[in-house]
Amino acid sequence: DLPASDRRHPTFMISTLKLLSLSMVVEMQDQKSGVKGSEQKLNVTTIPHVLTGKDIIAWIANKMKTTPEEAQTFSTMLVAYGYIYPLQNHKKLVMCNDSSLYRFQTPYFWPTQKWFAHYNHLHEWLNHKWDFIVMQATEQYKAGKERKKPDRVVFDCQERAYWIVNKPPVRELVKYVTTYKNHDPFLAPCLPSNPWQTDHDAYWTLNMRRVDLPTKMRVERWSFSLFELLSDLRGRDDFKIFLKKEFSGENLAFWEAAEELKWGTAASMTAKAETIFKTFLAPGAPRWINIDGRTMGLTVKGLDHPHRYVLEAAQTHVFLLMKKDTFFRYLKSPVYKDIQKKALNPEAHNFSPAQLEQNANSRSPGIHPIILWQQEEEEKAKAAAASAPVDVKAMMSKIDRKK
Repeated sequence: DLPASDRRHPTFMISTLKLLSLSMVVEMQDQKSGVKGSEQKLNVTTIPHVLTGKDIIAWIANKMKTTPEEAQTFSTMLVAYGYIYPLQNHKKLVMCNDSSLYRFQTPYFWPTQKWFAHYNHLHEWLNHKWDFIVMQATEQYKAGKERKKPDRVVFDCQERAYWIVNKPPVRELVKYVTTYKNHDPFLAPCLPSNPWQTDHDAYWTLNMRRVDLPTKMRVERWSFSLFELLSDLRGRDDFKIFLKKEFSGENLAFWEAAEELKWGTAASMTAKAETIFKTFLAPGAPRWINIDGRTMGLTVKGLDHPHRYVLEAAQTHVFLLMKKDTFFRYLKSPVYKDIQKKALNPEAHNFSPAQLEQNANSRSPGIHPIILWQQEEEEKAKAAAASAPVDVKAMMSKIDRKK
């Protein structure tokens, strides 16, 4: 009896759709006219009242006098809302038009029950009888141990399906924002000032890729993850100091060599791969790394025909080793605590309108990225030359020639 405009309202349409879904699921479970189920083996357990996807879709198409494609769309919605759940691939909330296995969800878990899948909300709502709930859960846990295996499998599938459909909000994004919010120039002020607003380049100078003393904010960011530490060249240098004191720098050296191979030129790939093999992987290599035999075998075999990602498996293995052990020891070490104490904590600069105008007029163009890259390459070459073993015979022959 509602006007046409009200019937087209989204709220009305959603409510109608829910009622249609509920009535359809009830009809589908009718013993005489519903979808016929049977016992099916899941791994080694026999599960009762199991349906196939093609049988469900065929029943809906016949009942609603529609096409199989529309019936599959409607049945997928029933799965997505939790009225039907898959027995094999729990995370794939779709209805497949094949012999995939499904079961009807227990009415207790239907979305029409309007349970809120949030622990805090449930705790507040049921706090007055929480002791009773704990006692009841304990009894159910004991009873669950005494159930037959098929019943346990069914109950496990039902609860897993419910929590996949009604999963709580993702916490990773909240954790990420909480961790990084003070390091985001849009959410927190840049110290000593935001160069995009003030045209003052002190922020860039203090946060150059390699500086003697980093800022406290920068050092704090190194503690977020090993990826953050290695992504910052200044942080990586500090990590190297720690590894040198522990006589365990091979893993990081290999990780850096793999990065150079990954991002280097195609012409230098073969020579770099050969150097990496001799330095880190060959039997008796001077900086041999300890990785599992399978990864070592695949990596060495791949180096016969090197490409950019031939070291990916070994590099990932080494990264995880450092993440699991070395990284946390570094954060507790005197090396990291010392750089924390020495780190700069610049005070905020407040510029007057006249000073802001002067900053804009005297703004420097900055250093071109190519020049920075060339400087870094020169520093790398010097460091490599300094750490290379000295050939005494060649040096003596040079001295003799000079004489």
